[in-house]
Amino acid sequence: MGNCVNSPARVDNRESSFGGSSRISPKASQPSRLSNLIIPSYSNRSFTSLLSTHTPRSEGELLPSPASKAFTFNELKTATRNFKDNNLIGEGGFGYVYKGWIGKQSLSPSKPGSGMVVAVKKLKSEGFQGHKEWLNEVHYLGRLHHMNLVKLIGYCLEGEKRLLVYEYMPKGSLENHLFRRSSDPIPWNTRMKVAISAARGLAFLHEAKVIYRDFKASNILLNVEFNAKLSDFGLAKAGPTGDRTHVTTQVMGTQGYAAPEYIATGRLTAKSDVYSFGVVLLELLSGRPTVDKTKVGVEQNLVDWAIPYLVDRRKVFRIMDTKLGGRYPHKEACAAANIALRCLNTEAKLRPEMSDVLSTLQQLETSTKKGSTPTGVMSPSPHMSENHMVRDVSTLKV
Repeated sequence: MGNCVNSPARVDNRESSFGGSSRISPKASQPSRLSNLIIPSYSNRSFTSLLSTHTPRSEGELLPSPASKAFTFNELKTATRNFKDNNLIGEGGFGYVYKGWIGKQSLSPSKPGSGMVVAVKKLKSEGFQGHKEWLNEVHYLGRLHHMNLVKLIGYCLEGEKRLLVYEYMPKGSLENHLFRRSSDPIPWNTRMKVAISAARGLAFLHEAKVIYRDFKASNILLNVEFNAKLSDFGLAKAGPTGDRTHVTTQVMGTQGYAAPEYIATGRLTAKSDVYSFGVVLLELLSGRPTVDKTKVGVEQNLVDWAIPYLVDRRKVFRIMDTKLGGRYPHKEACAAANIALRCLNTEAKLRPEMSDVLSTLQQLETSTKKGSTPTGVMSPSPHMSENHMVRDVSTLKV
């Protein structure tokens, strides 16, 4: 899917409940020696400035959050029962995720079945890119708190050991529920609930001037009520400030989700996230992954395959997930498909803001409950002809 700016790209095919497959990232750097540094305290003024304009490059630049606990390695070793294999719940390019137990109030290690369950992400010591992403996670999740962002409980910074402690999400990732053959079909109303809660989290980030940069099904975690929370902020980036319209950076993300203009130029905006949201909404509608090598021809790429059907409401039913068994409101499905189409516009400036996407989805949900026809739904852009979209989106293939 294109190259990184000034360096070759590589694709990471490892999968995890905290980090999906096919990650696009810059060529691996030589591992650097990491050492303990004292993390300075901060004032509200310095926090606001740092969050909006700067991402830490080292532990020395990392400002701690009073809401996150600094765990010792031995505490997390005890909480996970020495990182036992039967407590392993995920694996990815960054390392491994284990289930652990800590006290609800004390946050000290507790016995399995007591206290509260947490997810402990253990970084591979040889991965320098992983270390940079660890810094990013502590920086953003330690300061941004929202019902639709996964909660960072704490972290460990000890020698070359880097770990993160999150709230445990019992339903796992949206990716697993949509694409695992053994998973039960997700009902229509639940899919819309996931879309709305994920949109709410993304809209919050954009309001905070943060670009998520890796919005995908595997990074959307679900609680017992199927409320979505965004996880894995390793690639998050502070958005443009002042008169700047974009942030120029190395192209990183996940195959099939990254916006075409970002891949081509390295210019990152909040509209890049909007494109990724359109892909995930399309996955929710179709039950298909964005890239599927088991398919033939154009069907390997979900966006390429679906666009000709999305532009004609009479054909939308052809992209709908067969596991739904036709149990979905047709008018609302067409409206949701139209939202996806607007988000996938190849002209970034013509994509809607996430706040508008959220508002439209909420209106759609309300009209579905009332049994009425949704009004005020985003109308198709005159720039969104089928030929235009298929020709431009086809350049996304790796």
